[in-house]
Amino acid sequence: MKSDAARKTQTICLYVLLVLGAAMFLAPFLWMVSTSLKPLNETMSIPPRWIPSEFLWENYPEAIDEMRFFWRYLGNTLFLCVMTVIGTVCSSAVAAYGFSRIEWRGRDKVFILVLATMMIPFPVVMVPIYTLFKIIGWTGTFKPLWVPTFFAGAFNVFLLRQFFLTLPKELSEAARIDGCNEFQIFWHVIMPLARPAIIVVALFQFMATWNDFIGPLIYLNDQQDMTLALGLQSYQSQGGGTSWNYLMAASTLIVLPVIVLYFFCQRYFVEGIATTGGKG
Repeated sequence: MKSDAARKTQTICLYVLLVLGAAMFLAPFLWMVSTSLKPLNETMSIPPRWIPSEFLWENYPEAIDEMRFFWRYLGNTLFLCVMTVIGTVCSSAVAAYGFSRIEWRGRDKVFILVLATMMIPFPVVMVPIYTLFKIIGWTGTFKPLWVPTFFAGAFNVFLLRQFFLTLPKELSEAARIDGCNEFQIFWHVIMPLARPAIIVVALFQFMATWNDFIGPLIYLNDQQDMTLALGLQSYQSQGGGTSWNYLMAASTLIVLPVIVLYFFCQRYFVEGIATTGGKG
């Protein structure tokens, strides 16, 4: 048995390591916020200054004005986030239900095949997929960015399937005895109980769409159709030089919604991850 002193020392060391690890991840964000509030001449000063000589809060509205279509970019991004979250949650939940709660011949083999698609890197299929969308006339529109999410990705199907497997089958059998069909069981029994896992999938998809750069870069042509991630890159490239304080202010505005969303959803996020994977 460890003594109380040894346990306290172990706990203190653990907390110190956690604080140091958190500081390593938090430092770039704090530097971004700090730079966003600096005058331009302090952004590249040597030695670097963490605390600005004066806090220029007006950098934020000026950064929005500099990025001419900021509000259009925001609207485009939110539209894609909503559509992809709806598509991902609906399609992944239905597929996961079929792989976990319905018995059918070859189910596990098909599921293994679905999981195998996760090992295919996107650059391998990027050209064929682009060619397909070009043939059907979808390039230059938002459709290639949200329609594919209605066809269930392997990772989200796996995540939800593992959660569905933890739910007692007796619940489905009791509902079936009461006269519910398969869809009613899925919608009224399984989905309410799977809310933590559904929120995790929705959160993952929202963050992926919000931060997506390569997709809009490939398929969107009109500048007014750009998303925030793509618009930020074009803002960085415009003109002869980069106003780093405005760039960091715009970056902070783009990162902030994801941080706020995670802050409010972290309880469901932890619960969904912790209760997933109990069965194989």
